[in-house]
Amino acid sequence: MKIARKLLVLGAFAVTASLAAQPARPQTTAPTEQQLKAVFVFNFSHFVAWPQNSFATPSEPFAIGVLGGDAFAAELEEAVRDERVDTHPLVVRRLHSIADIADCRILYIDRSQGAGLERMLPQLQQRGLLTVSDMEGAARQGVIIELASEKSRIRLVINPDSAHDAGLTISSNLLRLAKVARTGQ
Repeated sequence: MKIARKLLVLGAFAVTASLAAQPARPQTTAPTEQQLKAVFVFNFSHFVAWPQNSFATPSEPFAIGVLGGDAFAAELEEAVRDERVDTHPLVVRRLHSIADIADCRILYIDRSQGAGLERMLPQLQQRGLLTVSDMEGAARQGVIIELASEKSRIRLVINPDSAHDAGLTISSNLLRLAKVARTGQ
């Protein structure tokens, strides 16, 4: 997993996302789609700016919540092990409902939560929370970043209006690599 994360450097998101479709080299294994998505979510912590008052202390954990998707949470835990965002240690929280979000900075909403997405999103707005999902059409519904699977690749679809409403600033380097979506389009 650490190898896949290291491959995801600035400007290489689209190239790395296609690695899962490449034949494995001898004695190496191509990362799975879940591993790649976990690495994407980890890297978003470095390409999004949160409001300055987001953390009470310099050592407060940078929490990533996972709603649904225990297998994904396990991959994400591996991706963020021993990692930091500035002075904040990264932690993964497995959530059972949005009431459990508390201090999360990123919320990954698994596709298994699709039926409740429309009801969930209004409760998440203006919380300084980066929402990420792999549900088809999630960005058009108001999720900030959608991890869209397309021809064995992971494509980013970003809703900049939702990011603005959450008080987040997405790096232009990340925006350049993504398709832009607007809520309701």
